[in-house]
Amino acid sequence: MIVVTGAAGFIGSCIVAGLNERGREDLILVDELDEVKKKNLQNKKYRQYYDKKDFLDLILRDQVKERPEAIIHMGACSSTTLQDARYFKENNLEYTRFLAQWALEHDIRFIYASSAATYGDGSVGYKDDEATIRRCKPLNLYGQSKQDFDLWVLEQGLQDKVVGLKFFNVFGPNEYHKEDMRSVVAKAYQRVAEEGKISLFKSCRKDYKDGQQKRDFIYVKDAVDIVLFFLDHPKVNGIFNVGTGKASTWNELAGALFAAVGKKSSIQYVAMPAGLEKRYQYFTQADMAKLRKSGYTKAFTPLKEAVADYVRYLKEHRYW
Repeated sequence: MIVVTGAAGFIGSCIVAGLNERGREDLILVDELDEVKKKNLQNKKYRQYYDKKDFLDLILRDQVKERPEAIIHMGACSSTTLQDARYFKENNLEYTRFLAQWALEHDIRFIYASSAATYGDGSVGYKDDEATIRRCKPLNLYGQSKQDFDLWVLEQGLQDKVVGLKFFNVFGPNEYHKEDMRSVVAKAYQRVAEEGKISLFKSCRKDYKDGQQKRDFIYVKDAVDIVLFFLDHPKVNGIFNVGTGKASTWNELAGALFAAVGKKSSIQYVAMPAGLEKRYQYFTQADMAKLRKSGYTKAFTPLKEAVADYVRYLKEHRYW
């Protein structure tokens, strides 16, 4: 039996789908459902669903009837603009810590979601080694909450007992419920399809032209495959980057979207919101050496292929 938290969310629901494809239906799903997120559980097969508060209560009272072989903890608030420090501490840090402690007490595999947001402006680089992780200075409360748990893992000496995954810019099916936190592909698809136009942020730095800001975009199918790799290799532990190791510009992403839709490229550059200027990451690129050394050898889906695959999904499902 496997527990997946954040199971109705973006990456979580894709992990559930990946487990179902393997024939795993002995799943306990945990989340905080609303009418929109329920769509992500359609056609998924699982044993039982728990609200995240009810599941935590079972954990704290140690009343989980059957010990799972693994907890894949994707449940967290991922808003980069929310300014509620208490909520982030309770929801992202303390909840994760309770689950980790319980899992370790019962010798249960624990895989959790961290984030590339922990790297902040990138001034410390993007290596997932312990020295770099300790120096990270996130630019927002979301990133800080993830950084705080990563540091807790290191301070407790648990890096050889759990797996933390620093997800970079993941995009793909099942993210429609994230509203403003959706990927640019998801947010822009309808307008590109109907009007043949897309809006990207202007650059506020002289060393980056408009649309030339770079991100390490990774397709959710590749991200899920990495999660399942760690499920299959319980002796491989640590905190790892989950990216492709190749940064692409927003202009390149837009170009891939226009190509997938069959439209001529037309990009409008708009001013970046004032509150975002000092918290904006201009460049992210995962150092993937540690993951490769761990034994993960699969190639990542090229950006154009990934966007084209996602567009086919968007055309079919029309969740936008």
